[in-house]
Parts: sequence; structure tokens; C-alpha cells
Amino acid sequence: MRIRITGAALVALSLILVPGAVVSAAPDGTSVPRHVERFARQTLPAGDGWAAAGPGTTGGSAATAEQVHLVRSRADLVRALGGDNATNRTNATPKVIVVDGVVDGFEGPDGDLLDCADLADPEYSLPAYLAAYDPAVWGMVPPTGPLEAARVRSVTNQTKQTQINVGPNTTIVGLRGATLTGLTLMVDTASNVIVRNLTFDDARDCFPAWSPTDGAAGNWNSQYDQISVRRSENVWIDHNTFTDGDNPDRAQPVHFGRPYQVHDGSLDVTHTASLVTASYNRFTGRDKLMLIGSSNTVGPDVGRLRVTLHHNLFDQVLQRLPRVRFGQVDIHNNWYRLGTGFDYAIGVGVQSAVYAENNHFTLGAGIAAADLLHDWGGTSITARGNWVHAHRSPPGPVDLVAAYNATHDPDLGADAGWTPTLRTGRPLPAPVVPIVVGALAGADRLPL
Repeated sequence: MRIRITGAALVALSLILVPGAVVSAAPDGTSVPRHVERFARQTLPAGDGWAAAGPGTTGGSAATAEQVHLVRSRADLVRALGGDNATNRTNATPKVIVVDGVVDGFEGPDGDLLDCADLADPEYSLPAYLAAYDPAVWGMVPPTGPLEAARVRSVTNQTKQTQINVGPNTTIVGLRGATLTGLTLMVDTASNVIVRNLTFDDARDCFPAWSPTDGAAGNWNSQYDQISVRRSENVWIDHNTFTDGDNPDRAQPVHFGRPYQVHDGSLDVTHTASLVTASYNRFTGRDKLMLIGSSNTVGPDVGRLRVTLHHNLFDQVLQRLPRVRFGQVDIHNNWYRLGTGFDYAIGVGVQSAVYAENNHFTLGAGIAAADLLHDWGGTSITARGNWVHAHRSPPGPVDLVAAYNATHDPDLGADAGWTPTLRTGRPLPAPVVPIVVGALAGADRLPL
């Protein structure tokens, strides 16, 4: 069987690396290898998903030599993005940022690492919060009063520290092993952004909120995604790895009978954002992954939230793969490898229009094809050419909608009302998706 690899993977594989390549000096006195700079200036291939619509996605490809930066610390990253984290989101100067090593969002001004206690408001402590808002004492109503206000001030402190604001016309690329840990890349009102070849690790929330009205028993909710795309267009997220590292959700304590949730999404696309392509990423061992649309309210999101997901690996993850509201979302040639704790894969939300084609689902014990969709108030989804390899069963084609409807009411319709056209070629047959995605998805699989 001939396997055709197109788009970003073909561009990456076409680069020839020459040992001892000539380097060019970066403005900060470091050096960026020429082949790295050449790679970092790549743009999204024509037709490669929704991010290719309109003007396309070129990131910082037009950057001058003075705007090519090699960064090795949080301070370096903030400086490369414009110099002031509070205002960097408005810095539209084309810029290329190459990350070398580990950049930690908890790095303080003196280079030492901060911890949650350093960011906490003087009037906040978790033991006091737990004592005050225990449902047995407080009841099942939202927290109010001085301790909740102190928690909110603590969140403000952490946001200033660990939320790194990205401006328009930016490319951020990692060298081999590059990791962004303990931080959120916030792409808000910042169109034309490219993020590639990075590992995102443990974007933890020091001050989760107790939400007693979230579900029948309440829930802890955290604030920080690993990448958040808001009010932006033409964003390409490619060949990254998303993980909680050595701080997984399963290791968190239980408070008020609910898991103490310190992580939010991996890659959320919300607040009227649109024209996003996420390709060849690896999401591993996480709970909440991808929220496309954050509210059921009919309003500005209508006609927005157009996202393409292709050749991504969803590996031992639990939910929101993705959960969709309103948007036309093209999900093709992704590999889902699902196991313990799995909740659902594709969430069909209010006015969503999901087109799921030629994906491959590898299911652990106790997971059935009927579990892969979840109705969050939507009405239909187009699903064609998908395969399932259930536990101890041979792989084979599956009609996801029919499988869902056989065990759930009300039924979902089988026509989302549109057909994707922004693709670099025909989707691979579902049976070969694990081979290609397993080899190519994630950080450190590009020639850097």
C-alpha cells in the first residue's frame, strides 16, 4: 500500500540537515543555526486546514534579522515577545522565537523558581479555604467572602506570572527537547501565530476554584490552559506534545469528595476565535484536552470557531477530544488510543457542525464504539470512513453515529451540513493512520 504524506509533514521531511551548518548571530548574542532559522520561517502550506483560509498563516516569517530570537528562560521569552508581558499581546512586529531547553513560567525576576506560596495573597491559604467552604458547613452554594476574594487575588498574581501573552505575526519553534512548563501561551487578539515542536508540561493552577453547582456533586475548576486561542484568526499549532509530566491529575488529592483539579485544557479555542489548524500534535495522559467554544449562548461565536484537527495522537486521554460548540470542525486522520478513565471523545455541542473522517480509535477494555460520541446539545455529526480496534477484537470500520444511536436517546443526525475543502490531499485510509501518526505526531519529530 502506498502512503501519501502531505502538508506540514512533507515540508518538514524535505529539509536536509547538514552537520556543522553555518550559524547566524541573534541580537542577544546567541546564535541560531541557519537551518533552524530557515525552518522556523516556514509558513502553513496552502490548503492545510482552516488556518489556510483568508490570508493564510505565515507567523513571523517576515521577521528581520533583529527579530530572530533564541530564548532559554522566561525572561528571554517575554523579552523576545516584546519586552513587557502586560502589553506583548499588542506587539504585531513579525518575530521568530526559537526555544532552547526548558522555559519555566514560575521563574522569578532573579531567575529562581517561585512556588504557589510565593504567588498566594497574604490572606489566602488552602486549609483555611477548605475549612470555610466545606459543603457540610457552607452548603452547596458558591463561595463568597474574604477567603474567596483572597483566592481571586491569588489567581491574579499567578496570571501575571505564568500566563505568557503572544502578539500577532509570531512564530515560536522549539529545538529538540524544548519544553514550556508551568505556563500558558495566551494567544488573544493575536492573529497569524505559529507554534511548533514544543513540549507543554504541567500548566498547573495554584488556586483552583470550588464550584458546588458544577454537576450534581460540585467540582474543582482550574483556569490555565497550555495554549489558549481567543479572539484570533489564522493560528497553526503543529508537532507539539501536551502532557502533565510528573504532576498528573490522578495524583491530586480529593477535597469535598471531588478530585482537586489543577489542570484545565491543552488547546482551547474560544471567545470567537477561528481559522485554526492543529496538526501532528501528541496529547498524552491528560483529562480535559480541547474546548472549541466556551459557552452555549447563541451570539458572537455563531459562524466562528472553524478548526481543523488532523494527524494528532490522543493517547490515554479522557475527554474533550474535542468538545465543540457552533464551529465547523474538520477532524480527520487522527489516532485515538483510549483506556482507563476515558469519558468520551467527540462532544457534539450546541449548533456544532463536526465532520469526522478516516480516524482510527484503539479502545481499551470496557470501551465501546457507542462511547466515542457525547451529545452536549448538538443535533448531528458527519462521520465517515472511521475504524475502531476494540479490546481483543480485530479492527474494522464503524459507523460512529449508528453506534451511538443504538444505545442513546435522542438520536444524532448523520449530516452536519457541510463538506471540508481545505485539505492538502485525500485523507489517508483509517487503517494506516496509527502507523503515520504514531511515527510523526508530537514534539522532537521535526528536523531540529
